[in-house]
Amino acid sequence: MTISPEKQQKLAYVARRYYLEDQKQSDIARELGVSRPLISRMLSEARALGVVEITVHEPGDRSAALLDRLRLSCSIRGGVLVEDGEDDNATNQLLSQGAVELLRQIGARRLGVGWGHLIGQLVTWLEENPQPNSAITDICPLVGNASIPARNYQSNENVRLMAQQLGADPHFLYLPALPESLEEKEVLCSTEVYRQIQQEWERMDTALVNIGNYPSSPDFASLVRYGSLLQQQHTCGRMLVYYFNEAGTVIQSDQDFAIQIPIGTLKQCPNIIGVCSANTSAKALRGALRSGFFSYIVARADLVKALLDE
Repeated sequence: MTISPEKQQKLAYVARRYYLEDQKQSDIARELGVSRPLISRMLSEARALGVVEITVHEPGDRSAALLDRLRLSCSIRGGVLVEDGEDDNATNQLLSQGAVELLRQIGARRLGVGWGHLIGQLVTWLEENPQPNSAITDICPLVGNASIPARNYQSNENVRLMAQQLGADPHFLYLPALPESLEEKEVLCSTEVYRQIQQEWERMDTALVNIGNYPSSPDFASLVRYGSLLQQQHTCGRMLVYYFNEAGTVIQSDQDFAIQIPIGTLKQCPNIIGVCSANTSAKALRGALRSGFFSYIVARADLVKALLDE
């Protein structure tokens, strides 16, 4: 069926006002001096003639398309993207589930685990959804234990609980994440306890690493470890207890006394999964991806879309 250019133009005008400018059919009818049923028939005709094409993107299709775009712009090989839940807690549970599913997809066996809010949420999700048939055989922490009681930063306890729910063997790091000084770190890292965890780090095939925001007010330990370096180098995010800027540079300090997997050892891990919580910013994710560390990411689909659209 052919239509005149004038009619096609009128159908396109009505469709644009309705679909793109969110005008009501009654308002368009009033504007054109016609009835509302006529506007409805014109919209139907516009769809039938191909003047209007409506595409519904299923969540899985959208995530796949976003991951394809992301692969073209950075070094990641894949990942899992989730739609937002009803609140941050629900979103973090979806991200946790996505991270566990990704571990299954890539066949992780010897796993190193970071810390942070989403890691704590992941442990909670696993407690409610045990995976006894997981292929993971061994789990170890990538960071020492924090002195604060918050579960998200109790590395050994999180490893114990994850191993329990995944049917794996846990390996522990009985050292603090932040000792009193550089001298104390050097003493602790010369112990048999540290040597044993080093061996686990060298054997692991997958690392689960948090990607977090750089706080607007740095904590005292960060100031002692880095002085003014973090401000000078425009820090935007954190992974484990390392900091990085938007260029993807991991900021190094001679005074850093944190006990965690050495950056060179982490780079050697075949699969590094970056996990973003519900409140991870596009700036932090951008810097993390530019670092070149990450093979996979777990993140909100809207976060990745915002990053790609910038």
